[in-house]
Amino acid sequence: MPSPRPRRRRAAVAVLIAAAVVTGCLPGRSSDGAPAGTSQPSPSDTTSATNGEPAVSPSATAAAGHTPGGPPPTAEEAIAADPPISTRPSWLGTRVLPLRADGFGQVQPTPPELRDRRLPPPVGVPRAGTDRFVATVSDVPEEVVARSTWSRRCPVAVSDLRYVTLSFWGFDGRAYRGELLLHASAADPVVTVFERLFEAGFPIEEMRVVSPEEVDALPTGDGNNTTAFVCRSVRGATSWSEHAYGLAVDINPFHNPYVKGDLVLPELASAYTDRGWERPGMILAGDVVTEAFAEIGWGWGGDWRGSVDWMHSSRSGR
Repeated sequence: MPSPRPRRRRAAVAVLIAAAVVTGCLPGRSSDGAPAGTSQPSPSDTTSATNGEPAVSPSATAAAGHTPGGPPPTAEEAIAADPPISTRPSWLGTRVLPLRADGFGQVQPTPPELRDRRLPPPVGVPRAGTDRFVATVSDVPEEVVARSTWSRRCPVAVSDLRYVTLSFWGFDGRAYRGELLLHASAADPVVTVFERLFEAGFPIEEMRVVSPEEVDALPTGDGNNTTAFVCRSVRGATSWSEHAYGLAVDINPFHNPYVKGDLVLPELASAYTDRGWERPGMILAGDVVTEAFAEIGWGWGGDWRGSVDWMHSSRSGR
């Protein structure tokens, strides 16, 4: 990740959103897993349990814009100025949330460690091996099909999907290799999107194929997996999600949550409903992410009315 997006002082933003059908985002609840079924790279090519150098940040008072002898920072300013952690908390993906009546987890305050989330990928995610963008598009290998959510009931045949591997920058400034399942007609255009993000230094925490176990898992509210194909219906409806066709992509869900009324997904990501406080990994109107998807004719969930889905881009715009 060459350089993070500049940060701006937090601005209070109230997210008041009316009812709408929940989209097919957030297929998995936990993000602490490496791509399974792939060949194991050497230890030097994968993340370690303590990867990522400690973040170098000014003191809380300096970062908040205060000078020695001046008034102390407010509580909100002090929280915003805390230096981001650079190692993954051991509890990620393990704390199951109480359920709401609608089956989602109860929305809870964002843990301090995740308010400015800049974590390296989980242990075992393969390094890219080069600082140049590299991508491959191929038929879906049988072992990938076996660990994916595809089944014969899905609205798309395996032969209409493609297995895509590509480079992405982690929040630790290292280049990693991710994987996506995409519709054959979308694979090449989406690769051009991620090439632009790579060239711009846009950071991504992890990118891997979602498993059936993740879809069925109880919510922990802290997942952050960038993904495309997931064979599932729209939340709260019976129609297929755009993800079920491989025609939608969710990027950094924790940094770019789905919001509908009092529901926030992931459930611990409420700190990221404040879009005025810009942090690395966020998708904002007119930025490189929205522009890159717009150039291939895809729409962004951040433009929706009635609900908002900042992580989500799709061919149909839904």
